[in-house]
Amino acid sequence: MIPDFQSIFAPFLNVISDKREYKLQDIIETLSVFFKLTEEDRRELLPSGLAKIFDNRVNWARTYLKKAGLVDAPRRGHVKITDRGLKILSENPKYFNIKLLKQFPEFVEFHTMKKESTGHETDDNLEITETPEELLEKAYQKIRGTLAQELINKVIQLPPSFFEKLVVELLVKMGYGGSLKDAGKAIGKSSDEGIDGTIKEDKLGLDIIYIQAKRWQPGNVVGRPEIQKFVGALAGQGAKKGIFITTSSFTKEAIEYQPKNETKIVLIDGEELSQMMIDYDLGVSATNKYEVKKIDHDYFGDE
Repeated sequence: MIPDFQSIFAPFLNVISDKREYKLQDIIETLSVFFKLTEEDRRELLPSGLAKIFDNRVNWARTYLKKAGLVDAPRRGHVKITDRGLKILSENPKYFNIKLLKQFPEFVEFHTMKKESTGHETDDNLEITETPEELLEKAYQKIRGTLAQELINKVIQLPPSFFEKLVVELLVKMGYGGSLKDAGKAIGKSSDEGIDGTIKEDKLGLDIIYIQAKRWQPGNVVGRPEIQKFVGALAGQGAKKGIFITTSSFTKEAIEYQPKNETKIVLIDGEELSQMMIDYDLGVSATNKYEVKKIDHDYFGDE
């Protein structure tokens, strides 16, 4: 189990208590052994997928300890314990947490600024398990999840023809079909044999992808028979590639179904569809953008 970042404070200081200068990455590896983390624990990522949770928590533990004056960063990617850090360790405090660090004025200033910038009040008596970055990502994912649900609800209310047009626009934004004008010409040209449209796989049109778009209510699950029907329609066209997109979801049998021939089918349910729409800015617009920045060590000439 991955420890919360406050639980890393004391072990972090103990690792560097010999006053030597350590690479942060070496500390991370040592702490992963100390906390008996599995390979799965070590690979677990933040919701954004951009950083490992444990590495992120160790980094934030380092930041908090540095703001409290318990460690120093003599050069890029390295840390060293300070006399204050050694003193705290020698006192062997029962609880080594944010409340303990608040005895140092510079940390209080840092922590107060952090709370003002996030607009989030914290209670020192509460167990804090997530870093500021994790809290930010969790808030973002909550907003994104709500938006995704609103998108699907909106799409369901619109005519099937609009949904088919939406699907093509999304695929074009993802790099398929060349121009929207070229891609749109294919819609409605095929007969109603389980195929709602086609789109070029690339801008040159070297291959064609067939599309089935089902604008179904969330409770109306797409089963294996629908997928088999689609595969049969592809065979009738001499096609080997298809995308089945629905606003609802697929049964387990539908997901596990594999055609016996060389036909390749990609299934996209309502949840994945809404996430793709957000990723490719289809039907959504940005209201605010927040950038999380860090020091550019190259600019300052750090080693």
